[in-house]
Amino acid sequence: MAGGWARDGAVQDQIDDTVSDAVSAARARMPRGESAKYCDECGEDIPERRREALPGVRTCVQCQSGRDAATRQSGINRRGSKDSQLR
Repeated sequence: MAGGWARDGAVQDQIDDTVSDAVSAARARMPRGESAKYCDECGEDIPERRREALPGVRTCVQCQSGRDAATRQSGINRRGSKDSQLR
């Protein structure tokens, strides 16, 4: 339910646009092109099945897992607790 000058459904439209923009940004960041046969970080072979599944892949599973773990620990409070935001 929108209030003021906004039409009904405006809030949901904004949520839909935000999700759509996030999906588009994630797709734009996905690797493209020819996959590497050897990992850019450690030099190990990248399995053929991984190269087929992810076109443009540049790292082995172990190195990518390390990158993903480092990204997850960004320190951003995603729970939205007011108490933790006020500290």
